[in-house]
Amino acid sequence: MEGANVKKVRSSDLELKDRLVALNRVTKVTKGGRTFTFAAIVVVGNENGVVGHGLGKAKEVQEAIAKGIDDAKKNLVKVSVRKGTIPHTQEGKFAGAQVLLKPAAHGTGVIAGGAMRAVLESVGVTDVLAKSKGSSNPHNVVKATIKALESLRDANTVAQMRGVNVSKVFNG
Repeated sequence: MEGANVKKVRSSDLELKDRLVALNRVTKVTKGGRTFTFAAIVVVGNENGVVGHGLGKAKEVQEAIAKGIDDAKKNLVKVSVRKGTIPHTQEGKFAGAQVLLKPAAHGTGVIAGGAMRAVLESVGVTDVLAKSKGSSNPHNVVKATIKALESLRDANTVAQMRGVNVSKVFNG
């Protein structure tokens, strides 16, 4: 049932803010010398439940970032955020990266490292406890975090899927 409530979003009607997660300089050695290129991992979001990630590669840093932003705008998804936190504990896994997201009380802040922090702040989460386990590769951590956020379901969605009232979801 994973990803059942994932909604693709168009970027044209949103005001998106971008965050650079990682910038990698790649060297290719040729007979003429070294050729440098840059790979930029970028996360965009409207800080109100919409987030996307992208990868841009180019010979110039600014061009790589711009390409990453364009790619991120093509991968936008809607996420369930309620009162600044997530509805329930969720794990996400992508390749070697594993992430654990837990809801937190108001005022806790975003307790997360590097790549996860960028994704969570872009989506609009203000209070969450997060742990990155396994690989620390920023690309895989970003994808695992977004996968975990996509898997979140709020009470209204669960009630709709079951065809019952929202109060019945909590009372069993």
